[in-house]
Amino acid sequence: MTAPRFTKDHEWVRLDGDLAVIGITDYAQSQLGDVVYVELPEIGRHIEQGKEAAVVESVKAASDVYAPVSDEVAEINDALAADPAKVNSDPMGEGWFLKVRLADPTQLDQLMDEVAYQHFVEELH
Repeated sequence: MTAPRFTKDHEWVRLDGDLAVIGITDYAQSQLGDVVYVELPEIGRHIEQGKEAAVVESVKAASDVYAPVSDEVAEINDALAADPAKVNSDPMGEGWFLKVRLADPTQLDQLMDEVAYQHFVEELH
């Protein structure tokens, strides 16, 4: 598994073999509050970098989750339907949203590494 890369919309993506695993960051889940529902895309759907890929609803608000990379959805985290709180308890682990087949790994080069993302988050305060 590669180190995660991050977007300015607080999504993360990391390679796991030929799949890109996507979720939201700890900062994002802390801003949302208690997650009560996650709407995931259908397997086989093509998602486009920077466009809506999923929706997460919390006690505070509903928020779009944007695709950090483009490609076809290969897998979704069905466990979130039964236990959406995994997004809060383990956003970078069991709280992942979806996996896509990544045809163009150079898309990751456009994203922030962990150090750059932490700096970005600090500037938000």
